[in-house]
Amino acid sequence: MKDNNYYMERAIKLALKAKGKTSPNPLVGALVVKDGRIVGEGYHQQAGLPHAEIIALDEAGRRAEGATLFVTLEPCVHFGRTPPCVNRIIKSKIKKVVIGMRDPNPLNNGKGIEILRKNKISVECGFREDVLREINEVFIKYITQKIPYVTVKVAQSLDGKIATSTGDSKWVTSDASRNYAHRLRQYFDAVMVGVNTILRDDPLLSCRLPGFAKKQPLRIIVDSHLSTPQNAKIFQSEGKVIIATLKSPRGQEPANRQILSQKATILEVREVNGQVNLYDLMKKLAKMEITNILVEGGGTLIGSLFDEALVDKVMFFISPKIIGGREAISSVEGKGIRQLIKAPVLKDMVFKKIDNDILIEGRIEYHR
Repeated sequence: MKDNNYYMERAIKLALKAKGKTSPNPLVGALVVKDGRIVGEGYHQQAGLPHAEIIALDEAGRRAEGATLFVTLEPCVHFGRTPPCVNRIIKSKIKKVVIGMRDPNPLNNGKGIEILRKNKISVECGFREDVLREINEVFIKYITQKIPYVTVKVAQSLDGKIATSTGDSKWVTSDASRNYAHRLRQYFDAVMVGVNTILRDDPLLSCRLPGFAKKQPLRIIVDSHLSTPQNAKIFQSEGKVIIATLKSPRGQEPANRQILSQKATILEVREVNGQVNLYDLMKKLAKMEITNILVEGGGTLIGSLFDEALVDKVMFFISPKIIGGREAISSVEGKGIRQLIKAPVLKDMVFKKIDNDILIEGRIEYHR
């Protein structure tokens, strides 16, 4: 006999169909079940489009009366880009709602459940929460902390180098690893690099593999003193570019500021020790509804993000090459830690072999 977990698993699979497409909203799937049969189903496809519950109820039509609604996330009660879902659920005469997890959004948290119960609709909550928290980890951080979820992607040698002492970095990892990384970009709102990566590698930072170019992420350059070249390749590809920089004293703007402002959005950020304040940058990006960022280098930016405990997840593509050399560029620089007991560690690690490279990914746990 099919139970709540069976239907919730189906709803989760529906939700995942929109991975990388719903920002700044969460991934949500829903089913309408009556007499053991699914009579309506749907998933949230994009911000501004109907929520999963509405699509499932539309498909069910009159069959929704007396049925059970399964939904991965608590139905909303507030007006956003779309009207509240609880109103439609009540109007549809649903008898019972089974919810995967509460909505972490303070505007809704628990309120949807309360309104449904007040309208004599039976509510059960708490099914596959571990999975649901994982698939919506980006939304949870964004909506509760008001900063983006940050994933660091590194292509490095076995000894932790991303370039030789002469700056040669093409290519540390295999074609297969690079293609894999290109595909990753479609799942992020933005790709971020430090200006040194632009100066050294002159990357496009676009998602340009066949079949994977439907969504181009924003490109963000962290460039405290506006030294990005005017003819950088990043300006030649499709998609918006943001340059995060410091506010210049009046009358002392860099000579290329006016030209760069015609090619990119110049985002002025607070200063710390003569550099962009990364926490302030994250707050400003969140206000622009940028919920998750893929950081692709370089070592200085990545190290600084770790110093500020802003990294949530890492993906290290490790090639079997050994570069060596004290002057070779490391994948993680910054200040670093003084005591090993305070080193950030990986949890929930996953290992994949890609050609001759190894991909290690996991979430970051800080010890402060």
